[in-house]
Amino acid sequence: MKIYTRRGDAGDTGLYGGARVPKDDLRIRTYGTLDELNAVIGVVLSDEEFHADGRALLLRLQSELFQLGAELATPRGKTIAMTLVDQSQVEALEKEIDGMEAQLKPLKSFVLPGGSKGASMIHLARTVSRRAERELVSLNRAEPLRPAVLQYLNRLSDFLFVLARYMNHIAKIDDVPWIAPL
Repeated sequence: MKIYTRRGDAGDTGLYGGARVPKDDLRIRTYGTLDELNAVIGVVLSDEEFHADGRALLLRLQSELFQLGAELATPRGKTIAMTLVDQSQVEALEKEIDGMEAQLKPLKSFVLPGGSKGASMIHLARTVSRRAERELVSLNRAEPLRPAVLQYLNRLSDFLFVLARYMNHIAKIDDVPWIAPL
């Protein structure tokens, strides 16, 4: 199978089921940003700071992002023959957040993104996740989505923030607090 089809040369692309939409359609932009987030997590995984448990968790998140992307690539009214991200994945992220936060100093201020290489890359993933969430909210206004989709992406960005702090904790690097100018 060739990778290029030439069907998108005029600026449109196909959704699951064959419907054609412009490549800048909000649905396409949203799952494109999920794809970008997935790629950033792939870059994170290339860093050797991640032990086997962390790698397995990030690989699970990549798979869940593909699930979300597949759902968004499916037009309303079409059924998708796969398990969808649901409340159990939201709760799994919450459990992971709680477990890491239990080992961190409580936040007393905003923190600047950075620290170890791994933490810095996770902060980058977090910002892409927040952008995907903003696009998802816009898409939800235009075409209501399942609540679990919005909840999952909101929790994912929280998870990535805590994971970045946790990576700095493991590396024995303190978070750098943001100090507001007077």
